[in-house]
Amino acid sequence: MIPVRAPAHDRTAVPPLARWPVGLVTAVVAVVHLVAGALARGYWFDEALMLALGRNHLDWGSADQPPLAPATAWLADTLVPGSLPVLRIVPSLATAAAVLVAALIARELAGDRRAQTLTALAAATGIWSTLTGHWLTPYTLEPVGWLLIVWLLVRWIRLRDDRLLLAVGPVLGIAALTKFQVIGFAAVLLLAIAVTGPREILRRPAFWWATLIGALIAAPTLAWQATRDWPQLQMGAIAASEADALAGGRPGVAVGLVVLSGVLGTVLLLAGLVWTVTDQRLRPYRFLALTFVVMWGLVVVSAGRFYYLDGMHGALAALGAVGFQHRREAGRRRLSWAAWPGAVLSVVVAAAFVPFSATISSPEVQDRTAAAVARVLRELPPEERARAVVYGQS
Repeated sequence: MIPVRAPAHDRTAVPPLARWPVGLVTAVVAVVHLVAGALARGYWFDEALMLALGRNHLDWGSADQPPLAPATAWLADTLVPGSLPVLRIVPSLATAAAVLVAALIARELAGDRRAQTLTALAAATGIWSTLTGHWLTPYTLEPVGWLLIVWLLVRWIRLRDDRLLLAVGPVLGIAALTKFQVIGFAAVLLLAIAVTGPREILRRPAFWWATLIGALIAAPTLAWQATRDWPQLQMGAIAASEADALAGGRPGVAVGLVVLSGVLGTVLLLAGLVWTVTDQRLRPYRFLALTFVVMWGLVVVSAGRFYYLDGMHGALAALGAVGFQHRREAGRRRLSWAAWPGAVLSVVVAAAFVPFSATISSPEVQDRTAAAVARVLRELPPEERARAVVYGQS
C-alpha cells in the first residue's frame, strides 16, 4: 500500500479555472485543426510513413519510431480507409488537449484568470504546433504527454498527494511508446529535481513505483530496439546530418528551440526562465527552468531537431504568465503590457501558418513522385521487380 501523506503546509487553494476563456481557446484550436486536417488534400510525408508502418509493418517498434503513432494510423485507416479527416482526429484533439493542460499548469501555480488565458493563448499559437498540430505524427502526439507529467509534478508540490506521483508512471510509459525523447526529458527532469528540489519527491516510494510502471509499459518497444542493435540511436547521426538543411545548423536549432513557441510563447518562455530565479514564489519550480536549459543545450550540441522541446513550451509559458501576474500584483506594471500585444501578434502569425501547412503537403508533388517510381518499376525485368526496394528522401 502506497502511503498518501498530507502536506506539512496548508493546502493553499488555487484560483478557479478560467473555464470560458481557456475553454474557448481550447475549442477553437480543436476546431481549426480538425477543419485544416479535413481540407488539406495530401499526406504530410511523416503521416505517410506512419500509415505505411501501420498498414504493413505494425510491430512494437520500427527503425525510428515507437509504435503508438503507427498503431493510431492503422486504427483510423481500418475504421475509414483512406480518410484524411479521420486520420487527423487524434492529433487535432491532442494538440487542443496540450493547450488545456498548459492552462492547468498555470492554475496550479496560482495563476489567475489572466495568467491562465495567456498561457492557453501561448500554447495555442506556437508556430510548430500551429503548423503540424493536425498531422498524425509522433511529434504532434508528444507535447500533451510532457505537459501532463509537468502538471502532475506541479500539482504534487501543492498537495503532496502521492497518487499524483503514481499517475506519472502510466503517462511516462505511454509517452515513451509515442516518442523516445521523453526518456531523456525524464532523466534530465530527475537530475534537475535532485539539484534544485523539491528533493522530497525522490524520497517518496510512489515516485519510484511510477518509474517502474513507466519502464514496464515502455519495455516491449525498448526490447524491440535492443534486439535490433538500437536503430533509434543511429537516427541521431542522421538528424545531425540534416541540421544544416533544415535549420541552418546548430545556431538555427538553438534559436528554433525557443522561437517555435510563437511570439507570445517566446516572451513568456524567456520571462519564465528569469522569474524562476528572481521570483521567490516561483523558485520551487526552478527544476523546470533547469530542465529546459539542459535539454536545450543537449539538443543544440547534438544538432537535433528544432521542435524537440515543443512539449516544454507550455510549461515555461505558464511560469512566465504567473510571473507577470506577480509583478502586476506588486504594482510593477512596466513590463506587463508586453504580454497582450504579443498575444495579438501570436494569433495573427498562427492564423497565417494554418493554411500554409496545407500547401506543403501537396498531392501534386506526391503524385509526380509516385508516377516516376511506378514507371521505373514497370520497366524493370520481372525477376528484378520482385526484389526491388525503393529508397526515398524528402
